[in-house]
Order: sequence, then structure tokens, then C-alpha cells
Amino acid sequence: MTGDERTADVEPALRSYGVSVESIDPGDPLELTYMTAFPGREIHRGEIGRALNALIDRAEADEWEPVRVEGTVVRSPGDVLGTWHAEADWFEALNSYEISETEFSARVLDTVSHETEGEPGDETEGGAPDAPETDEEADR
Repeated sequence: MTGDERTADVEPALRSYGVSVESIDPGDPLELTYMTAFPGREIHRGEIGRALNALIDRAEADEWEPVRVEGTVVRSPGDVLGTWHAEADWFEALNSYEISETEFSARVLDTVSHETEGEPGDETEGGAPDAPETDEEADR
């Protein structure tokens, strides 16, 4: 099985784990964008877990060669909630029992970054940006 064949089924595998894939580039890094079912202010950890479990299971079955995974979570198309990533060597360490599932999860969760721009409440009435923060800006 070539590398292309091994990555061709990544999207269906993710979908079978309940991940609402918006786009995927199965190269190196694997760039995954998915729509959250929990469009709050933070990325839902369980959704990250489902995406990673799909990839871990494929790697264990020798159906996917681990690469860095860059996850982007959207509330709706174009509305980014945040990002996370997992390094290829973390998958390899997990599969060879060098680290535990808990350690793997902790490493990934440490990479979570939430978008701060465009969150509900960041704008004033009428859609204008928030008021200036310095006296000098307010005097203009």
C-alpha cells in the first residue's frame, strides 16, 4: 500500500468517528478543518479525542503513517473557534507504549489555542469595533 492509498481513507475514518470534516489535506502535515457540534467559546475536548482516536486506530492498523496533524475547529464555515496540533512522534510514542494515552492527550491539549477575534461580545452595538483603549486614541 502506498502512502497516498494509506491517507485516502482518512476523511471517511474521521467521519465514522463523528467528526464533521469541512476540509482535509492529508499531506505532511495533515491539515484538518472540522465543524464543531459545540459552538461555544472553547474547543470541545471530546471532539479532539474522536478525531485523534480515528487516526490512532488507523495507525495501529498500519493504515495511516503518522504525520503532524494540525486541527482547525470552526463554528461555521469561516468562523474559526480555535486550533490544536499533534506531532507525528507523539503518535509513534503512543503506539510503541513509550507514553500513555493520558500523556498523549495532555500534550495535545497543551497546544489548544482559541480565537479571540470575532467571538460573540467582541463588538459594540452596530458592529463597530470596541472603544479605543488609550486616552490618546480617544482624543482623535
